[in-house]
Amino acid sequence: MPSPAFKTDGNPANIPSLCMACKDEACDFEPLEAERRPLGPHDILIDVKYCGVCHSDLHVAASHNSKMKKVDYPIVPGHEIAGICVAVGDKVDQSRIKVGMKIGVGVLVDSCLKCSSCKKNREQDCMKRVETYNNKDYGTRRAYSPCGYTLGGYTKKFVVDENFAIIIPESYPLEAAGPVMCAGITMYTPLRTLNMGPGKNVGIIGQGGLGLLGVQLSKALGCNVTAISRSDKKKELAMKFGADQFLISSGDDDKAGGAFDESHNGSLDIILNTIPIHHDYKKYNKLLKKSGGKQVIMGLHKGMVTAFVMQTLTFGRSKLIAGNIGGIKHTQEVIDLCATNNIIPEIKVMPCHKLNEIYELLDGSNDAGVRYVLDMENTLNEETAKKCEEVPKTNLQPADFSKTLSLWGGFKDFVKYVLS
Repeated sequence: MPSPAFKTDGNPANIPSLCMACKDEACDFEPLEAERRPLGPHDILIDVKYCGVCHSDLHVAASHNSKMKKVDYPIVPGHEIAGICVAVGDKVDQSRIKVGMKIGVGVLVDSCLKCSSCKKNREQDCMKRVETYNNKDYGTRRAYSPCGYTLGGYTKKFVVDENFAIIIPESYPLEAAGPVMCAGITMYTPLRTLNMGPGKNVGIIGQGGLGLLGVQLSKALGCNVTAISRSDKKKELAMKFGADQFLISSGDDDKAGGAFDESHNGSLDIILNTIPIHHDYKKYNKLLKKSGGKQVIMGLHKGMVTAFVMQTLTFGRSKLIAGNIGGIKHTQEVIDLCATNNIIPEIKVMPCHKLNEIYELLDGSNDAGVRYVLDMENTLNEETAKKCEEVPKTNLQPADFSKTLSLWGGFKDFVKYVLS
């Protein structure tokens, strides 16, 4: 087995767990031994079966946004965790969670549970929220990690406080559950908070894994859905997933500012913009209804900063607002909605030794529109290290920091947005 590579507090009761980790921004993954904290009274121990690989895993592990937040290496990404509960602390509410149940963990593993945001089930807005990886415990011990910072779901074992565990419906495929707790909640939160439902018109920009899931969720809520893309290459795929209309944004690419068919102007109540890189997003505002229309920026680029500033300065009245993850209540709602409506993300289950390859695919355009999911149960074992040695090192494109999420880049983008 691999030797330990993480710091430890030396507690003999810590739970050993093999992880897939990388030691720097090159994102060359290998199995490393780590430790999870001992089971506390309100903790749940999960045997991880699958973990989805999110585009934000790439951004963090490759240190694309290091100007906003330092990365602690070695890092174990992963916030799309699905597995089986194998043990519970003595104070866990066993009327809700029992050994043997399917349990998931999304983006959050702690918050203060006391502030106004937490009391409104908006833990994602808590000033003391702790994310599933590359974050530190605020002293509650609910997110404590023996190495000093949280380690994510590319792992065999995971310990989570019961307040942040998601119950996966028994009928729902375990391998598909992880992406719902990330991509699903990201798309569901603005739909839910802006009261989208029957009679509402939703636009989805970008038909990758995130956008296609947004199409399905919008339809499940009873909305009329317009899929928007820069060419008709993904029209068939979008219509297959339930889109009612398909709109091509003119110009050679989404950086061009060409015009749309004017008959679509003023037609949409909300636009969910999932394009992951910076682009000319302002041109889509003309598609919104004049009263109350919102474009939600979801890509982790400098446009997200502009959206956040606009939203803050106008107390949410601006057309442009920033996307966010959702709280635990809404995460539970979206996994239940998917189970009820048989919404299953387009996924591809991959062995752990192909993690470098997955990161390269995410670094490209992900034209297949799939969410990649690691088979932790069957492919993270003693043989994985040897297999990782045989695969090529990750070949990622150099980060363009002018397009990533930074305060200075965001400020310049905000000024350009206001003046244009």
